Amino acid sequence: MTEIRFYHLQRTPLEQALPKMLEMCLSREWKAVVMARSEERVAALSDHLWTFDDRGFLPHGDKRDGHAEQQPVWLTPEDENPNGATVLFLTDGAMSEAIGSYDLVCRLFDGRDDEAVAEARTRWAAEKEAGHTLTYWQQTDRGWEKKASTATPEDA
Repeated sequence: MTEIRFYHLQRTPLEQALPKMLEMCLSREWKAVVMARSEERVAALSDHLWTFDDRGFLPHGDKRDGHAEQQPVWLTPEDENPNGATVLFLTDGAMSEAIGSYDLVCRLFDGRDDEAVAEARTRWAAEKEAGHTLTYWQQTDRGWEKKASTATPEDA
C-alpha cells in the first residue's frame, strides 16, 4: 500500500514548504508530480520554483515546458504521471484517483482554511479505510512534528 502523509500547514504557506519538500525528494533522486487545481495555480507555482532561492532554482517543468519524461518534478492540474514519479504532492485540495500507483503521497493543506481541514479529515478516513499507511504531520515552532499514524509496530 501507498504511504500517505498529511502535512498541516500552520506556520508557513505552501510556497515556503513545498520547495523544501521537493528539494528533499531530489536529494534522494526521487521524481515527483505536484498536482494543483488549475493551470493558473500550476503557472504560479512553477514561476515560484524558479525564483524562490536566490542561490539557484529547483529543476521542474509543466506542459508549457514539455519534455515531461525528462523533468524531475512535474507540475500539473491533471491526474497524470508523465515523468514516472514515485512521489505525488497534492496541493490546494487536488484529488487523484491514482494514489495507489505512487510509493508516497503528500497532502499539503492550509490549517487556516476550515474547508481544507475538513477535507483532509474526510480523506484521512477514506484512505485509512482503503488500507494505506497514514501519518499526520503538523507544523510547530520546532518544525514538523508527527502527531498521528496508522502504522503498526511491524510497519515502523
